[in-house]
Amino acid sequence: MNEGIVRPLHPDDLEAILEIERVSFATPWSIEAFKAELKDNEYARYLCLELEGQVIGYMGLWFILDEGHITNIAITPNHRGQHWGEFLMRSVMGKMLEQGMERMTLEVRVSNSPAQSLYKRLGFVIAGVRKGYYADTGEDAMIMWAELGREVSVT
Repeated sequence: MNEGIVRPLHPDDLEAILEIERVSFATPWSIEAFKAELKDNEYARYLCLELEGQVIGYMGLWFILDEGHITNIAITPNHRGQHWGEFLMRSVMGKMLEQGMERMTLEVRVSNSPAQSLYKRLGFVIAGVRKGYYADTGEDAMIMWAELGREVSVT
């Protein structure tokens, strides 16, 4: 596997991020939504996964006190199934731990088994369900939490 780089999102990354959104989600975020997050949300942090000079994934988080809330994460379709999502998650979890974060949370569609499997490998546990969370389909979301700094399996 080539060397991936996880770095802060720059404004000129937005075009690549919007394309990843478009091919990944039924209801992708707009450029206005991303710009508002970057400009107006003091809690928001956005990171890109870059491979050979190309953005192939990204993650958005809100840092609130000692917790990180993942708002979105996606990898380009042609790089899925190659462990880049796991690489991005592990990198971000390490960065969060270095910055004093103690835990992180996310919501995931109940139908998204591949993502749930990844999150469980990374130490996330199911903490509840948000009924009708996804506005596009009314699908429920599983709420998952992980304690940072705990050993997680490498498989």
